[in-house]
Amino acid sequence: MSRRDRGPREKSRNDRPKGDRPKGGRDGARPRRAASKAGLKGDRPQGFRPGGAKPPRFAEPRREKPAPVRAEREPAAEPQLPTKVQTVVVTADENNMRVDRFLEARFPGLSFSHIQRIVRKGELRVNGKRADSKDRLEEGQSVRIPPLRLDAPRTAGVLSEAAQKTLAALKEMTLYEDDDVLVLNKPVGLAVQGGSGITRNVDDMLEVMRDAKGQKPRLVHRIDKETSGCLLIAKTRFAATHLTGAFRHRTARKIYWALVAGVPKPKQGRISTYLAKEESEDDTIMVIAKHGDEGASHAVTYYAVVETAAQKLAWVSLKPVTGRTHQLRAHMAHIDHAIVGDPKYFNKQQWDLPGGLQNRLHLLARRIVIPHPRGGFIDATAPLPPHMQQSWNLLGLDTKRFDPIENAPEE
Repeated sequence: MSRRDRGPREKSRNDRPKGDRPKGGRDGARPRRAASKAGLKGDRPQGFRPGGAKPPRFAEPRREKPAPVRAEREPAAEPQLPTKVQTVVVTADENNMRVDRFLEARFPGLSFSHIQRIVRKGELRVNGKRADSKDRLEEGQSVRIPPLRLDAPRTAGVLSEAAQKTLAALKEMTLYEDDDVLVLNKPVGLAVQGGSGITRNVDDMLEVMRDAKGQKPRLVHRIDKETSGCLLIAKTRFAATHLTGAFRHRTARKIYWALVAGVPKPKQGRISTYLAKEESEDDTIMVIAKHGDEGASHAVTYYAVVETAAQKLAWVSLKPVTGRTHQLRAHMAHIDHAIVGDPKYFNKQQWDLPGGLQNRLHLLARRIVIPHPRGGFIDATAPLPPHMQQSWNLLGLDTKRFDPIENAPEE
């Protein structure tokens, strides 16, 4: 994936002479909206599509577009953090949101560490009671929010050698970048956020990208540590507000690829269940629950079989409509086609891993399409990680096949 070229801004498409407009090619073997490996002409970053029209359906063959033009940037007022205690009411759109994600959506300028700190100290209360960052909110609840602050601006100076290496690592992961948005190809084994036993994570790495005002790029969503692929980052509070809103209103579209045990029947389908967290001394997993069970959240996934390998394995394309923890992993195990290499949810008894395949999670956040905060769409695609590429090669699977989910809703 090519990175953004930082040349001068082009004129808008309507201002160009007709003879100067670039012409796109056509390649029917790939998805119409998949990000181009060759990059785009001119100074436009790969993956950006101007204009307000809806992107085409995933099932259609890809057609190359003329080189896109960035929409003119309008000055935008960024949300202010409260300087004194305030009480807010949970809206219908915020129903069932986790406390930490609720704060991120309301106040995108907050760092993860600051959110954890105010929750841990009991400064944030829901209906008068202390709340945990993972608690789910309900519409109509009152949330007491203490005075908040942004992290202090980074002092001017030369980056340390360690910081330079971190910055280089982030640049190496970059699939798409502009002034507002960053899309990373998160590698397998790198955690998105800190936690028990985690010494390195994306959120901490982003500290080296603080701007002159002290704003640090912030996570918009998360993927599991052992899942690789597209991870969306907001570089400004303005972008964070719009992008988190897109996830909340389900206008962000994500496609995952997985290798699963057996071949799902039918080959295209919809999985709709309730999921709830089940905790033990050693582990925490998501289990199938009933409507009304404590902590149960509705989860919907569309799947489609792309190719099979001797009826023992299937390459599936997954489209989550909701974004629950471990949703895809729990859903595929639920229909008895667990994802290969999943240490938590692989539930096939007396099932041998085919020779040559690594016993690692075969799940990739392949593609993300989301409205850009300034107009148009961001469209980024991540390659298979090395262990999945090895499996695809051994099984003779063709990565040029497009995602055949035809019945998934547009929103």
